[in-house]
Amino acid sequence: QVQLVESGGGLVQAGGSLRLSCAASGRTFSRTGMGWFRQAPGKEREFVATISWNGLTTYYIDSVKGRFTISRDNAKNTVYLQMNSLKPEDTAVYFCAASKYSIITTMPEDFGSWGQGTQVTVSS
Repeated sequence: QVQLVESGGGLVQAGGSLRLSCAASGRTFSRTGMGWFRQAPGKEREFVATISWNGLTTYYIDSVKGRFTISRDNAKNTVYLQMNSLKPEDTAVYFCAASKYSIITTMPEDFGSWGQGTQVTVSS
């Protein structure tokens, strides 16, 4: 099973940027699709972005398209989420997740390993 540790969260003003990192352990990382989810207070966890095992395919929810970019470095066993033009509604705990598959997926039940989460707070 892949172990995941997120970092890079924090407090930022609206319009600012943050880059989240997710360090993975385990030999299967380079063959595994990865994703980012988020959960705001009082709301259900929602899908944000996903990337295929080779980084060639990505998919985003509409609300972050053009602002967020998911990427990965298989040599470093790390996946990233670059977040630009942040809005207060982006405030949430962000979770990194490892898929059970190599291709992209957006369904939480398709992800078998989860990180502990990192808080992102965007002030207006």
